[in-house]
Amino acid sequence: MSNAHTVKISLVGPESSGKTTLAGALAEALGCPWVPEHARDYLAVTGGAYGADDLLRIARGQVLGEERALADGPPFLVCDTDLVTIVVWSLEKYGRCDPWIMEQARARVYAHRFLLAPDMPWVPDPLRENPHDRDRLFAVHRRVLEELGLSYTILQGALEVRLQEALRLVRPTSAR
Repeated sequence: MSNAHTVKISLVGPESSGKTTLAGALAEALGCPWVPEHARDYLAVTGGAYGADDLLRIARGQVLGEERALADGPPFLVCDTDLVTIVVWSLEKYGRCDPWIMEQARARVYAHRFLLAPDMPWVPDPLRENPHDRDRLFAVHRRVLEELGLSYTILQGALEVRLQEALRLVRPTSAR
């Protein structure tokens, strides 16, 4: 179930590219809820360990969180990732992706999907895996988005630059 009137915004990109920071800032600027990355909560429970089957559970949890946030019909909803990220991790770690995740990654519609460049310093975190591979993973995200036929806008630079560009692109949508 989703609210057709909600302008959904998704942030994707490699680890430590500023998704969570931008999600919070964007949600605050728009006065709307944001859906955290379900994988973080899931992996906090497992101590960071996961397998291919866990990625399906993480994907379902991400979708559920989004649907719950949409139930109140907010004018905007910011998602601190979407299933594209799980497609990338599935392919990177296991060389394959569950068909349901792939199907949902294509089918879930966002008014704006922002791909965040890894042009900021790495922030260590026990749940992060790739401090020296972010540029390659950015290219993988870009390739997966294109292969899935999904539109996106790249955001780069400092937080304030990203925030202003995202707001510039998002706010005209609300006037429809």
